[in-house]
Amino acid sequence: MKQKVDITVDGKTYRVPEGVPLIACVAKLGHFIPTLCDYKDLMPSGTCRICTIKVGNQFRSACMMKTYQGLEVESESKEVVDLRKSILEMMFAEGNHICPVCEQSGNCQLQSLAYHYQLSAPRFPYLNPKRNLDASAPNLMVEYNRCIQCRRCIRGIRTQDDKAFFFFENRGKSVKLVIDHSQYKNLTAEVASAAADICPVGALMKKEPGYQIPIGERQYDNEHHLASHHVSKQNREQSHD
Repeated sequence: MKQKVDITVDGKTYRVPEGVPLIACVAKLGHFIPTLCDYKDLMPSGTCRICTIKVGNQFRSACMMKTYQGLEVESESKEVVDLRKSILEMMFAEGNHICPVCEQSGNCQLQSLAYHYQLSAPRFPYLNPKRNLDASAPNLMVEYNRCIQCRRCIRGIRTQDDKAFFFFENRGKSVKLVIDHSQYKNLTAEVASAAADICPVGALMKKEPGYQIPIGERQYDNEHHLASHHVSKQNREQSHD
């Protein structure tokens, strides 16, 4: 039985177990902290920074934190939300995320967060990088235009003897995700499916037909589909007035 401690989230105080992951803990309390690199059963890495919160006068990565007595968290303040939005905007501006023609549209966590924070046009100029698609591996393709370098696949997709299928090559702005060629023989259909599932943005795609789940039935479609239907209905009603 873990000892109970008092934490404060956006001005509300809660009694929670000590030493448990903060994001999962506050989710049970009804507070949403977004993340793109954090994933079930993986050690946190603090890579994407979307989960930024404010503790005291410091910005911290929520996925790297555990609960402790007296913890005070700002998660929904104007300052914190604007910082998260700026990080999201940089991701869209830095890559080539063309949602209408993306196989992952409706199942993409980056897209879902953009809807959540009501992003329209980034405050940063689009870089429009020239990036290729690597289809050299069996069963799997890497779409570099979408990769946000979250490291989920590096941390979560391993061989039976705990060797990585993926790694980063180069540094700085030239860094890119690479599949270890020596592991091609172990890249089964099951591994490819797991890699595609763990990727939050559709940068890893299985070599098979896409769009198998109809638009409107995908993981993040429902809420926005209903909102779009409501807007369309309003527009039709106004046009008859």
